Amino acid sequence: MKKWQENIQRYKEKIDMWESTKWAKGLRVSSSVIWNLSLLLMVGILTLGVFGLSVGAGYFASLVKEEPLRGKDEMRSAVFNYEETSEVYFAGDVYLGKLRTDLERTETNLSEVSPYVIDAVLATEDEYFEVHKGIVPKAIFRGLLQDVSNSDTQTGGSTLTQQLIKNQILTNEVSYERKAKEILLAMRLEHFMNKEEILEAYLNIIPYGRNSNGRNIAGIETAANGIFNVKAKDLNLPQAAYIAGIPQAPFAYTPFRQGGEIKEGEALQLGIERMKIVLFRMNETGYITDEEYKNAVSYDITKDFREPETLPEDKYPWLTAEVENRVKEILRDQFAEADSIDPARLDNEKKLYQKYDILAQRSISTDGYRIHTTINKDMYEAMLKVRDEFEFYGHTFQKEVKDEDSGEIVVKDFPVQVGGMMIENGTGKILSFLGGRDHKIEAQNSATQGIRPIGSTIKPLLVYAPAIEYGVIGAGSPVVDLKLEKLGSTTWSKSPSNYTTEQELGIISARDALTTSQNLSTIRLYDLIMDRKPTQFLTKMGFEHIDEAEYANHALSIGGMTNGATLEENTNAFGTFANNGQFIDAYMIEKIEDVDGNVIYQHEVEPVPVFSAATSYIITDMLRDVMSDGTAKLAKARLKFQSDFGAKTGTTQNHNDSWLVGYNPNISLGVWLGYGDDTQTLYYMNNRYNHPSVRINMLWSNMMNAMYDVNSELVDAPNNFTAPEGVVTRSFCGISGLAVSDACSQAGLVKSDLFNAAVLLPTAKDDSLISSSYVQINGNRYRALDSTPGEFVVSGGYGVNQDFINRMLGKFGGNASKLFPAKSAFGGNVVSEEVFNADGSAPAAVSAAMSNGTITWSKSTSGDVVGYRVYEVINGQRTLLSSTKEAAGNSLSINRAGQFIAVAVDITGLESAASNIVSIEAVVPTEPIVPPTAPEENEEPTTPPIVVEPVTPPPVVEPVTPPVEEEPPPTSGGEE
Repeated sequence: MKKWQENIQRYKEKIDMWESTKWAKGLRVSSSVIWNLSLLLMVGILTLGVFGLSVGAGYFASLVKEEPLRGKDEMRSAVFNYEETSEVYFAGDVYLGKLRTDLERTETNLSEVSPYVIDAVLATEDEYFEVHKGIVPKAIFRGLLQDVSNSDTQTGGSTLTQQLIKNQILTNEVSYERKAKEILLAMRLEHFMNKEEILEAYLNIIPYGRNSNGRNIAGIETAANGIFNVKAKDLNLPQAAYIAGIPQAPFAYTPFRQGGEIKEGEALQLGIERMKIVLFRMNETGYITDEEYKNAVSYDITKDFREPETLPEDKYPWLTAEVENRVKEILRDQFAEADSIDPARLDNEKKLYQKYDILAQRSISTDGYRIHTTINKDMYEAMLKVRDEFEFYGHTFQKEVKDEDSGEIVVKDFPVQVGGMMIENGTGKILSFLGGRDHKIEAQNSATQGIRPIGSTIKPLLVYAPAIEYGVIGAGSPVVDLKLEKLGSTTWSKSPSNYTTEQELGIISARDALTTSQNLSTIRLYDLIMDRKPTQFLTKMGFEHIDEAEYANHALSIGGMTNGATLEENTNAFGTFANNGQFIDAYMIEKIEDVDGNVIYQHEVEPVPVFSAATSYIITDMLRDVMSDGTAKLAKARLKFQSDFGAKTGTTQNHNDSWLVGYNPNISLGVWLGYGDDTQTLYYMNNRYNHPSVRINMLWSNMMNAMYDVNSELVDAPNNFTAPEGVVTRSFCGISGLAVSDACSQAGLVKSDLFNAAVLLPTAKDDSLISSSYVQINGNRYRALDSTPGEFVVSGGYGVNQDFINRMLGKFGGNASKLFPAKSAFGGNVVSEEVFNADGSAPAAVSAAMSNGTITWSKSTSGDVVGYRVYEVINGQRTLLSSTKEAAGNSLSINRAGQFIAVAVDITGLESAASNIVSIEAVVPTEPIVPPTAPEENEEPTTPPIVVEPVTPPPVVEPVTPPVEEEPPPTSGGEE
């Protein structure tokens, strides 16, 4: 112990000696200083670190101070708010396609995605996805360092959660503020959503460049279909790797250009190289084996790229545009109602309309609706086929116009346009329509947007059906078809006319007037009901372009409209007759579903009472005659099936428009032809393409036959129209519409037809007829005068009294002598008792000629001639040979030799001067006369020739050739 202590003491002395040296003292001082400085440095670094963290935290806090504290529901709602493309379906859930949009997207579930896709995304985009809490700090610092140092290598640092925040809640703005908010919200979102939900949302929102049609696309399902034409769950490994690599640079790596063409060369190779990088990362992280990697890298991905397909708006341009417009209208009203705004205000307040129109359009483009239409795909395509194969549209005009894009003068075609629509009467479903011929030439929908005057198709809607409903007429009631002598309050400067300009049919039945589409009788009938404002019926039937005061325009009754109507409105209105007087508004959108399958709109049928069932049946029965005997009989003759149809044609002024609407108990079909320029006439080159009325008949029958081929059970209605209670058949006096009198019966004027018993029956007895004798002048009948020679008078006929004449002519007046023309439907001996005002002068002479024993003479130029007399001239004295009534013709057979003249006789009995003398020469024998012998059996007896002895004629009077009255074609009637 003592020794140990001695040794310690000895060591201590040596240390003290060492420390006492000069260099040891210096070392001790230096070490102390270094130690103290180290302590100070460590404290400084620690202080600076704390300060830096404090400053960084403060800076971070300042960046996110404006970001509101978002709750769970708000963040989840924002994340799952995908901009999904709306889809359209034909009737029967037949897929049509997607509506036009800036970004195409279809939502899918994670369970419907190939595992290869999930592995590729995690390996490439977020290696630590399953374990991080929204961010990866080292990745953030790495990205920050690269940004601060301006490094050429930018590896990025965003997790899938951060990318989700950037795309769905924030923006793509490049700034520290946006990045700070992204980090904060990503960590917060991880508390509100599980990993599967985050991954599913990411796969649905991420952009993937363009599809094979050049459209911008987003979402894995849309990418799989648009690039490879497969579902997301069916993607193979190389396909999954290719798609997973696209989001880093969508438009660089997508294989398609903006127009949809496949890229070439280096541009295409970029995406392929990116696919190989993704495959490498998948192999490196253990998602695929070496063998899988080797096979996938060598896979020819280019053979899987989808070929461009015809887009719905290219194949069905009018249909997709029409569906979009109608859906927008529905949503516009819904959004307004949701804000407690009456949708009717949108029609009158422009700014309000624009606001909700924008909201509706945005919703269609982004909310992924499933839109179900009423359009039958097979019928629609059959209509397109009829359109393309029809050869008789008419002439295509050409003119120079200024090109909107280049500003150059180019020659543009202006062909005849066409419209068609078929509607199911009982439901209002628009089964099919035809919008035009070439969308590139004319984009306006001729079936739903073209507003044109509808010609004579307006007559049953505005005139005849209302007149029956008001109790003014029955189906066979008499109407007057005479020109208007007193125009009164009308806007016409001269009397309107029928289609055949000089035609005046006198008293005819309402049925015949409608069948042959007479204008004059329609105008007169409309005048009787005009003060009741029958345009109210048009308004109830959905006509939206009839001005309130337009009812006072007489021209409206024959189609002279200020604006017009669409083909849809016109066709839809005729369905009212098929529905027993109930108007059912036509529609195209059956229902709309949101992305979750909830029905947000379902069409409901709401019938509007317009006419009584009795009136509707009666007008239908009248329109049956249009197809059997009137202006639509060609259409009926060309049908391949027999059905109970009613129809009406229509032609506007100068044949600028041609219409035909026909219906049976099940369906209504309307067609229209006309130029986009409504000043051009279809009548041009008429001989080459057929009369416009013939063309429209042909087009209608072609379409109806095509529709029959698609669905014969629907188009060929199994049942006929049946008369409802209140429709009765009654007899009446045809010229007055009153109950039958004895005189009417004796004159053979009794008619029978349909009446609406609730409003009109022929009860008051007819008292219009009186006994009469008459003469005929130029096809018109007049009461004979006391001085009228008896041989020209027709006795034992019937005339009508002045009260009847005044009642029938009404305020418009007219030539009463034409009430019962020679070709009147009433025939017989009925005259109007009109007195002809003779001029008091002898009629003009005629010229005569003889040929083969027949004398002929020209017609006298005087207007009061009732007949002609032929005299034989013997020694300068006249002997009456024969008298001929004016209507009987201008010739007489003579069977003996002699000299003859002809004279005209007027209604007062005055004769004209004699015509030139014509002769038949007696035969002069040159041989002894041999008594004739009886001819042998089968031998024709011989007749000596007639020799005409030449005479010196009086001064020659040039014969006057009577004008030839052109007989209108069977389908012609009033101007339509």
